[in-house]
Amino acid sequence: MAALVILFDYTLRYSGLKIIFPWYPNLKFDFTGIPITLSLLLYGYPSAATTSLVAGLGILARSGNMVSSTMKTLAELLQVTGLSLGKYEKKPLLEGVIGIACRVVGMTAVNLLILPKAYGLPHRAVISLLPLIALFNTLQGILNIAVSAYLYTATKRRLG
Repeated sequence: MAALVILFDYTLRYSGLKIIFPWYPNLKFDFTGIPITLSLLLYGYPSAATTSLVAGLGILARSGNMVSSTMKTLAELLQVTGLSLGKYEKKPLLEGVIGIACRVVGMTAVNLLILPKAYGLPHRAVISLLPLIALFNTLQGILNIAVSAYLYTATKRRLG
């Protein structure tokens, strides 16, 4: 899965298949989180955490941007951590909600800390961007979870 996440990142970077979030073009939807979430469903949290870290290193190696790679890694780690915590409820929808909530709440805190320092954005500007960033993280989480759940179910059905 870690190799797949690197392949996705490089393919999306150079193919132009990343979809810009229209209300805040610095954010882009991608498919990197799908193999990370799928690794959680197939192999468990340690595999998903490792895949997240490998993705972050791959993004850093490709882009040289420590802030972006760290934030992507944190977003995916927060999501799979929430999904993992939600597994104890045995309700897939609730599991997804917990995963997305962890991603949104965690990344809201991270953005409050990082954006002013890393990009020199005024605190007020960051506050005004937070609803858009939360919406983006919600939609990215839904994409990751929905596609991963579909692939997991199809794989399970195929393998018996």
